[in-house]
Amino acid sequence: MSRTFPAVVVTILLLPCLSLIAQTNVTGTWNAVVELDLGSGEPVFVFMQEGEALTGSYEGTFGAAELKGLVSGDQIEFTFGAEGVGEATYTGTIMGESMEGTCDYGPIGGGTWTAKKSE
Repeated sequence: MSRTFPAVVVTILLLPCLSLIAQTNVTGTWNAVVELDLGSGEPVFVFMQEGEALTGSYEGTFGAAELKGLVSGDQIEFTFGAEGVGEATYTGTIMGESMEGTCDYGPIGGGTWTAKKSE
């Protein structure tokens, strides 16, 4: 058995994982449901992803704002300015055409969110 055999086996085993990571792309419109300590809302996020960089927009209870963030594998994190609140931060896990996670609206508290990609 040659020395390259273990490296070839590891490469073959990791290829499906690498292709899954490379395929994660959230570009598009996402309809969300957000549950905060003070109430709930249904914002719409429009994402544009280039590599790991994320830009886009938020429209919901706290007005409309541009957002920025990162996608790394199946993880997403983005921020935007929320009217009257300051910066909102969302972190979560992408699961194909849906995602979920937690959000922090600074002085008014945090909560949870889910989103589904619009068709």
